[in-house]
Amino acid sequence: MMSKTAGCRIRSLLLGASVAVLAATAATGAWADTIKIGLLAPLTGPAAADGQEFQRGAQLAIDEINAAGGFDGNTFELVVGDVKDQSAGNVTSAVERLLGDPDVHFMTTGYASLTNFEIENMAEAEMPYILSATSQQTRDIIAPDPEKYACCWSLTPSFDAYNTDVTYFVEKLAKDGKVQLPTKKVAIISSDNAYSKTISEGMKKTFAEQGWTITVDELVPFGEVTDWRSILAKVRADVPDLVINTDYLPGNSASFLNQFLEQPTKSLVFLQYAPSVPEFVEFTKKNSDGVIYDLLGGPLTTPKNPRAAEVADKYKAKYGVESGTYGVALYETVYVYLDAVKKAGGFSDHKAVMKALGETDKQIAAGRLKFDPATHLATQGDDFIPITFFQIWDGQRTLISPAKYATGEFQTQPWMK
Repeated sequence: MMSKTAGCRIRSLLLGASVAVLAATAATGAWADTIKIGLLAPLTGPAAADGQEFQRGAQLAIDEINAAGGFDGNTFELVVGDVKDQSAGNVTSAVERLLGDPDVHFMTTGYASLTNFEIENMAEAEMPYILSATSQQTRDIIAPDPEKYACCWSLTPSFDAYNTDVTYFVEKLAKDGKVQLPTKKVAIISSDNAYSKTISEGMKKTFAEQGWTITVDELVPFGEVTDWRSILAKVRADVPDLVINTDYLPGNSASFLNQFLEQPTKSLVFLQYAPSVPEFVEFTKKNSDGVIYDLLGGPLTTPKNPRAAEVADKYKAKYGVESGTYGVALYETVYVYLDAVKKAGGFSDHKAVMKALGETDKQIAAGRLKFDPATHLATQGDDFIPITFFQIWDGQRTLISPAKYATGEFQTQPWMK
């Protein structure tokens, strides 16, 4: 029978050996960490289709990276905070939960709050963060003190082009003889949220400066809208050359188009963002033919940028559906983070990672990504990330502008013939 003293001595020896093994393992890097990426996404609520795309795009990239060995033996894991209806309370709850996890070393989103107030939380926590959308709000927060917000970078460039380029695009169509603008009247309908309202206000200013008359100027409460007929009655009472709706929710935008086509006017129809979401065509079917929309930071699917088709094909192969803007964007975002981790030499030094993020200069699906140090927005322009105009025909989206990247030409909308 072993004595108590001998037993203690053996346990001590075993413990010492175990500690030595653990130390050796750590020294050789054989122990791997799980690097968590926190995703803010509206998985429930009216923008759930976008939220699902956020999650799928990020997960696709993570699965690829892990299959290739991760980073320095470390694997990545996606953890999601559901921002639901994007209210301040729900966004704050999701942000605090993810920031409270010590294994989360990077945060990302397509959009979370729309006002982007969560940037303040990221700055305080020194959490690297890449977001998209509502870039006017991002610029307003960051531009007064860029160094304070070294954490945070926007995959989307300035929205200034959203405010101006629809006017110029339509006037160029007229100049080229593709549409007629006999009255230069425009109807502008928007939703009361930071994204839609900012764009519509900018559009109104540009149209007025270019000599257009705004015949309908309507702002609907943010959320689900199923009946647009009272607004459309106003449109029909004074027929404009152009009808614009900047509500970004695909269900709302689809209802608007379907009800417009119950009694269409001979007006060019432009819908902001929503037609880029795959389910928009499901809601509208053949009614979507001819619809025009534009994107800043959308996939630049053209022979001059094969990266976009490559990522889109991967997404469809994995999930069996087309990606809209955000599936591709979140896929690219994860790889931008991986590049920064490699450049920083690891993931734990958040300041080094944030610095490396800011130095990004690479070709992505949306074009060449290079951040403006004064605003932390992606640089906008034909040689960087351009504003792109698309038209839908038979469920397919054709890039019609700028000419440098176009894969097709504008065709007259069916209700205007």
